Amino acid sequence: MIKMSKNFDELNKTFNTEENLIQPEIVEKKIEKIKSTVDDVKKDYDYTRGNLYSIIEKGQEALNGVLELAQESEMPRAYEVAVQLIKNVADATDKLLDLQKKLKDVEAEEKVKGPSTVNNALFVGSTADLAKMLKDGLNDDNK
Repeated sequence: MIKMSKNFDELNKTFNTEENLIQPEIVEKKIEKIKSTVDDVKKDYDYTRGNLYSIIEKGQEALNGVLELAQESEMPRAYEVAVQLIKNVADATDKLLDLQKKLKDVEAEEKVKGPSTVNNALFVGSTADLAKMLKDGLNDDNK
């Protein structure tokens, strides 16, 4: 068994627990797993963001070339391709914004704390019914 640090020994004495209840190896593995998950999300975000920037920039370059070709040739098909390319670049820009929202949602999920469900008791009845129930309850406790 690994010797616990002085702080753990003091905590064990304070709470009257056994030394082998705290297993730092397991805690460290869980921390590493959480860190790797967060790192993976960050890497995926950075990779996707970089790809979207590249797609948008290349789309804008291609759009400039297609627009020049359409103006020179005055062919309807060239304008049709330009319009489609404009739509594709705009869609990629929207995906970039969606990526930002999704990252914020993932970070918000990590920060959420507290109970996920709240159970509330509700009494339906008159005040007289409530007074009677309380009186009966007190009488039962006295017996």
